Amino acid sequence: MANRVLAELDRILLGRSRLHRLVLIGILSRGHILLEGVPGLGKTALVRTLGQVLRLQFRRIQFTPDLMPADVLGMHILQQTDSGRRELVFQPGPVFTNILLADEINRASPKTQSALLETMQENSVTLLGTTRPVPRPFFVLATQNPIEMEGTYPLPEAQLDRFLFRVFFDLLDTEVLERILYERRRGELPEPSWQMTSGDLDRLFEAMDRIYLPRAVSRYIARLVAATHPQGPEAPEPVRRYVAHGASPRAAIAIAEAARAHALLAGRPSAGFEDVKAVAEPALNHRIILNYQARFDRVTASSVVQSVLEKLKETELQLPRDVELVER
Repeated sequence: MANRVLAELDRILLGRSRLHRLVLIGILSRGHILLEGVPGLGKTALVRTLGQVLRLQFRRIQFTPDLMPADVLGMHILQQTDSGRRELVFQPGPVFTNILLADEINRASPKTQSALLETMQENSVTLLGTTRPVPRPFFVLATQNPIEMEGTYPLPEAQLDRFLFRVFFDLLDTEVLERILYERRRGELPEPSWQMTSGDLDRLFEAMDRIYLPRAVSRYIARLVAATHPQGPEAPEPVRRYVAHGASPRAAIAIAEAARAHALLAGRPSAGFEDVKAVAEPALNHRIILNYQARFDRVTASSVVQSVLEKLKETELQLPRDVELVER
């Protein structure tokens, strides 16, 4: 079923199979995703198509500097009832949906960003002392434009930690562009030929909960996150040289859930080391804070994560403290 979703995305949106897999892994992990890329690469089309295939309600917010929290969360409006009384009636904002596209989230003010990020964390909206849950499931896919900094409010590193993945949109190659020009007049996308039923996504979530995470794999994830800290005993040289602050414990939880989802897409009942390596880079590239030396040497967080994956062994020999090796 999950692979049929991938096949439908690959048919409608050409040339981004790996990106589609990562986005679906994020959905199965019940996480939010930050999409980063220049305009015109199809970020909005991906989110809209995903909502159609999963048959979930989709809404889009175009973030601007003058956008207010009420424009996102909703507001109370004074209305007159049939009896002549005046009452405050809550009008839900666009955040009350299943899939929310927060387009160019770095253009909104910090106050508006915080309102959305709080909803992402709490899965609810609290206004005038009343807490209202957002629909389930609830996913935020936010986009950022990395080439324009004028009039933007970059998300702080602590806020980036709310996103399960940060995924980069790469440029399409010549063959894919040729197919788009030949098969897609004016860039119009074909309609989905298959959609999930109402209970299919719930069954996928239930299957996710049954994916087993072996103790050796969870130990590897813990060592991997610890190795992103300069003071970590297994931190490689690029980490000690270029990293100011390593990944948080939330990163380990994100990698574990994403590894389960990757194993589910591969048809395996348990997550393995290969699943961890497949999802570690998008789960860590926004959680590692680099120092000024990294900027001077043009080192990216993704390259630092790759160095950790290359240097860190999958298994380690650890004997209990009360056991000693004895020569025979």
